[in-house]
Amino acid sequence: MTSGGFEPVEVPSGAHVVVGMSGGVDSSVTAYLLKEQGCRVSGLFMVNWTEDEEGYCTAAQDFQDARSVAEELDIPLHRVDFSVEYRERVFAQFLADYAAGKTPNPDMLCNREIKFQPFRDYAQRLGADFVATGHYARIAMAADGPVLLQAADSNKDQTYFLAAVDRAQFRDVLFPLGELTKPEVRAIATRAGLPVHRKKDSTGICFIGEREFRDFLSTYLKPNPGDIVDDSGHRIGRHQGLMYYTLGQRRGLGIGGTRGGREAPWYVVAKDPEHNRLIVAQDAAHPLLMSGEIDTAPFHWIRRPDPLPEQVQARIRHRQALQACHAEPLAGGCVRVHFDAPQRAAVAGQYAVLYAGEECVGCGEIESARPLG
Repeated sequence: MTSGGFEPVEVPSGAHVVVGMSGGVDSSVTAYLLKEQGCRVSGLFMVNWTEDEEGYCTAAQDFQDARSVAEELDIPLHRVDFSVEYRERVFAQFLADYAAGKTPNPDMLCNREIKFQPFRDYAQRLGADFVATGHYARIAMAADGPVLLQAADSNKDQTYFLAAVDRAQFRDVLFPLGELTKPEVRAIATRAGLPVHRKKDSTGICFIGEREFRDFLSTYLKPNPGDIVDDSGHRIGRHQGLMYYTLGQRRGLGIGGTRGGREAPWYVVAKDPEHNRLIVAQDAAHPLLMSGEIDTAPFHWIRRPDPLPEQVQARIRHRQALQACHAEPLAGGCVRVHFDAPQRAAVAGQYAVLYAGEECVGCGEIESARPLG
């Protein structure tokens, strides 16, 4: 039994598990561990993006790496194209959010709309008893169904990215890496002789790759330049479009020294879409950047505690330390999160993810924040 009174997921010997294989170390070790456990393992490589005329996407090499691992493990590898679903369910929303002045998180949508929907459905058509991925998270069973728990390695915990997935989609899902650290996973890959044991972790958004984000976005959304002003309203430069900047950003602002100004870095502290102005200041903890409360869109509960504890924890970005707070239900299913300590750069379009102990209970897209200034 896991902590919190939850039961572990029981996997019968010989169960057919379809593993989402990306060609990386984590999914490769996931497949290896399940085969060592006595499962009948199949790999499934998902193609989510095909429009890459300039060679920024690594999907072709990733597929070859996944195929090499499958050959080493002597398991079948299937390849399926979900690029249409990805464009309709993830990328279209990504563009709409940027056009609306938000900073979206496509990884949240990808997990909800692709990895645990069409991927899961396709795996079941292959006869899967379970599906598995290389996420650093844990699934356990409560009396009323599956629960999502934080990974043992808090530094790699990926429950933030899984918090928008519907609870029913976690049924018959396995996360074999949930009890391991990344160094342990690499050590397993090395001992097992997996050809990707030294492969670097992928970073960034898959459809952008290594290209400049501003160049990519400008091919889909028309730039709208405007003034950069300091927190006193003085014009000190020009921006290329509010969509290219996010709260707390320091690099890439194109602001040189100002007459009579002090030598200190500038930070984006607010956006003024009504006047198309980017507001900056030379203070990394400027009051406009710090918020004690945030309001979410209608909240997605994986499993809502009943009653909701007075004190819970939250994070507003991946790998942020859990922050003490309490959650106040609002009309329309929205939630107001009151933090014990002010939060820096709470950005509309990102997510506030709530935790009750080790359990990830759900998330809400950030709609607004109340800055201290």
